Amino acid sequence: MVQLRTYVFLDVMQKQFAAFMGSTAKGYLPVAEQASLFVEIAPGIEINRITDVALKATKVRPGVQVVERAFGLLEVHSFDQGEVRAAGEAILRNLSLQEEDRLQPRVVSTQIITNIDPHQAMLINRNRWGSMLLEGQTLYILEVHPAGYAVLAANEAEKASPITLVELRPFGAFGRLYLGGTEAEIQEAAKAALDALHSVRGKPNPA
Repeated sequence: MVQLRTYVFLDVMQKQFAAFMGSTAKGYLPVAEQASLFVEIAPGIEINRITDVALKATKVRPGVQVVERAFGLLEVHSFDQGEVRAAGEAILRNLSLQEEDRLQPRVVSTQIITNIDPHQAMLINRNRWGSMLLEGQTLYILEVHPAGYAVLAANEAEKASPITLVELRPFGAFGRLYLGGTEAEIQEAAKAALDALHSVRGKPNPA
């Protein structure tokens, strides 16, 4: 049986988030202000089937399809929110699941480091696909399970605060988000990210 790990609808992709997706995605690249749906399931091979279902049922375009043995991740997008929601509904019907059958996000860890040292900034910048973290900025790191929920945290953080999106890793065992900015900007972004994650209804996800 397929496990619904992450099911996230983003009503409006923010500019940095969409640009990050455009830099890292292997499929049809999204742009800012499009709606997006992220679905993470187990086992990963089933992503092929639900991609087929979504594309044949609607006019959405796929940006991400990650197929691992344990988990799989699909992202689809469109300017038409109705099409994106319909794609999600088609996927859920095919899996005989409801949106509330997804796992609740569990925040594994958060860190805030103020006045980042330039050498640590260099280390982070060598392993990032987003914007550079600058010396003296405040760094925020969020780790979440399942991994796909990192996209919700990233998009909502950018909605709330003019932070810098440094890195986003929405697949694998855990999701990670790296943000940079002033201390005040990071505090505001962190609150928005955590509030969004805590608002998701789903099945209990104990450690």
